[in-house]
Amino acid sequence: MRLFCFANLALKNGHPEQREGSRYLPVAAVLTASARTQVPRFARDDSRFRRDDVRGRQRGETMFIDEAKIRVKAGDGGNGCMAFRREKFVPRGGPSGGDGGKGGDIVMESSERHNTLVHFRFNPEHKAERGRHGEGSNKTGRDGDDVVLKVPVGTIVYDDETGDKIFEFTQPDQTFAIARGGRGGRGNARFATSVHQAPREHEAGRPGEEHTYRLELKLLADVGLVGYPNVGKSTLISRISSARPKIADYPFTTLEPNLGVVAVGDARHEVSFVVADIPGLIEGAHTGAGLGTQFLRHIERTRLLVHLVDVSDASGRPDVTKDVEVILGELGSFAARLEEKPMIMAASKIDVVNKDKLADLKRYCKKHKLKLYEISAVTGKGIEELKYAMAAAVQELREKDLQQASEQTS
Repeated sequence: MRLFCFANLALKNGHPEQREGSRYLPVAAVLTASARTQVPRFARDDSRFRRDDVRGRQRGETMFIDEAKIRVKAGDGGNGCMAFRREKFVPRGGPSGGDGGKGGDIVMESSERHNTLVHFRFNPEHKAERGRHGEGSNKTGRDGDDVVLKVPVGTIVYDDETGDKIFEFTQPDQTFAIARGGRGGRGNARFATSVHQAPREHEAGRPGEEHTYRLELKLLADVGLVGYPNVGKSTLISRISSARPKIADYPFTTLEPNLGVVAVGDARHEVSFVVADIPGLIEGAHTGAGLGTQFLRHIERTRLLVHLVDVSDASGRPDVTKDVEVILGELGSFAARLEEKPMIMAASKIDVVNKDKLADLKRYCKKHKLKLYEISAVTGKGIEELKYAMAAAVQELREKDLQQASEQTS
């Protein structure tokens, strides 16, 4: 009665929007409307917050995420059934309990359509369907559906508890079951023998595997661009490929790796390779300075490194040889033998060159037997020579890898 009186009072004295013609709204609608009139406008109108949240998620989908942790649970097996056949005009029925179905697997598959692990960052738990229980008349339960998780090529799967490497995806369309579904239990029909004709034994389904994995992405590229921040790496990759990274005149413009495909030569003898633009390194990056060395894992698989050195006065660093030594030291501190990879030196910003710096860099490269190319990504000077030099080096290293692979298989 109190609720009814409160509703009528709210209708008589409330806001006009609480009326619908001359009829009263239902009590629930009145309570909702009256409560809404007591809520401040900024708290009531949350549509813009939802829109901003959606936009945030859409922006998040474009983020470059190279690490993720997921928890997977394969489906449990269905239970076996205990049943006995009871059918008209069949005097001897006997056990007829069917087996349970198998639980679904969690399968991981490499895909060229994915280039980041961001979809696992916001959806870390995955569970497969369990198997259906067995039924009478010897009916076997349906198997649970598998769950397929798409990952980019270059993903490595580690067991989060032990740290062991489980699998590495190096080619497209590779599949690997990271969690097996449980086996279905046997029904009582499976236990019938000549001396045990009416068994009542039946099995429960086995539980599916459950694991926590750590995913790590290492991009697959042939050439890696390294150097100090703001030495022209992003500008260079934008000139030699179709990649369009962010370019600005301040350090650490590149916050995530960028990939670009470079093609050299005519269509009949074309050589193509992938170039990775890595965020800049500074002294002390291995201790966390700047962006750290976390992105160096993406050039572990590269065959060739191109080290860009700024020979202009814009960097504010007077000694170019020290710049080279600092970058080599940071590569060596990553403990992946990156400093031992074949390397090509490139003197960038040659259009505003400091001749003393260029002379010092030439002496350093001659002493350490390194090839040096003078380039300007702004004017295009020396870009074609560098492209062909990279293509020739990549082709030579590819042939060497094929030869080593053939020797190992023979």
